[in-house]
Amino acid sequence: MSTSDLSLGIEFGSTRIKAALIDSTWKPVASGSYTWQDTQVDGYWSYPLGDAWTGLRESMRSLIDDYRNSAGTAPQIAAAGLSGMMHGYLVFDEHDNLLVPFRTWRNNRTHRASAELSELFQFPVPQRWSVAHLYEAVLNSEDHVPHIRRLTSLAGHVHYTLTGKHVLGLNEASGMFPVDPATLTYDARYVALFDELLEKHGMPYRFLDIMPEVVEHGTGAGTLDEGAIEKFDPTGTVQAGLPFCPPEGDAGTGMIATNSIRPRTANMSAGTSAFAMVVLEKPLAGFHEEIDVFLTPDGKTVAMAHSNNCTSDLNDWVSMLTEASAALGNKVSMNEGFSALLPLALEADADAGGLTVIPYRSGEHLTGFADGVPLFLRSSSARFTPANLMRAHLFSALAAMRIGLDVLREREKATVERITGHGGFFTTPRIGQQLAAAVTGCACSVMETAGEGGSWGMALLASFLKDGGGSLPDYLDRVFADAAVSTVAPDAGDVAGFTAYFARYKAALGAERAAVDAGMNEG
Repeated sequence: MSTSDLSLGIEFGSTRIKAALIDSTWKPVASGSYTWQDTQVDGYWSYPLGDAWTGLRESMRSLIDDYRNSAGTAPQIAAAGLSGMMHGYLVFDEHDNLLVPFRTWRNNRTHRASAELSELFQFPVPQRWSVAHLYEAVLNSEDHVPHIRRLTSLAGHVHYTLTGKHVLGLNEASGMFPVDPATLTYDARYVALFDELLEKHGMPYRFLDIMPEVVEHGTGAGTLDEGAIEKFDPTGTVQAGLPFCPPEGDAGTGMIATNSIRPRTANMSAGTSAFAMVVLEKPLAGFHEEIDVFLTPDGKTVAMAHSNNCTSDLNDWVSMLTEASAALGNKVSMNEGFSALLPLALEADADAGGLTVIPYRSGEHLTGFADGVPLFLRSSSARFTPANLMRAHLFSALAAMRIGLDVLREREKATVERITGHGGFFTTPRIGQQLAAAVTGCACSVMETAGEGGSWGMALLASFLKDGGGSLPDYLDRVFADAAVSTVAPDAGDVAGFTAYFARYKAALGAERAAVDAGMNEG
């Protein structure tokens, strides 16, 4: 293997910044990561951008060390790409100064803007989309809004800083503003309508003045600037001029990592958030608040059921239980805790024994919550066992997403026979896969690469650029030609158990509403 055949992918995820290096056979050869956590700033979920740069450098440092330890030499990287959590609000002035702290996808504080834009466009504009954040700030007459000269995503901002190119890939761009699959750029009809709103509110710019250019994959999107090397690689291994592919969203890298970009394919990502995506053969008949519409990285229309909350509450419980174990004299790591506890879910009562979890660390748009309070409920007759606790958490991690899937099936008559899972939910063998099949009601497949994640998917897009572009679906078919896949069909008992659990979950939303209204989400 030539070291110059290496491709690099980096993803700024919700809990980890991860770097992956792959060779010419698309196999991972080195990795690095950095853990970070969002916090609330002025009522908004946010990350300090300084943490993003620290995480990038530390991920690169550990990746390069990992490669040196195995190969005995420094890597010579041929192409790179950046991905990140989608949507949100990052705005800068003419001097590239950040105008307000980063507002992430997790914020559900743009209901008025989302509703007005969806009605105006007759196209679903979710609350977490960047244009909804922008218009909400306009409606609220926030002082910074007239000074905006650049609006972008997290991956787009890092890419801009490293290369000087204000660009995005198709998937990432379509999570900021609707992108026309015919022209592969922002939909001109909606741009014109939004410009009328900006003019009405006296903004000194038009929408396209501040938006990134949309760039197709297989074409270059800039190279690493000499002055940005220290921000990117603290070891000095990487040289200026490194080609970058367009920055993408984590939904796009999930589609790449599961080879789910052809029509009628579907995939599900489950980690901090959960979302199921179906690549459509034809446009939806109508627009639905519960369903997002955006594009694959090569420009095909996707319908997505997205929930803001998935495994964060489960992670907190496992952390607490491992600490309890240590206090009792049996110290275990978080990984050991997950490995010991999650398999218990398969031994549980089918309906989780009367336990109910509402895992809303943040708001949940699919059930109408701007804010959230994690709740654990049990009836006086419930079977309060570790196994039932694990099953309740795993069911609840996907329950809100199921609401969106039901809209696709019942209102759009969409057929989803099989879905490919990836992300943290599926890294423990079989457990997540079996319960996801019960929740979704369709067969759930997992590839041997399910744990590689978005950084690996981004590395594949960088490799696609290195190898000269062409047809992205055909390229991925070569990548996955020999991939091992396991598929689990829904078990009738699990399906019946989830049906009973889902009824309790929806009934418990009244308690969630009371907790939020009582201010229990504060402090």
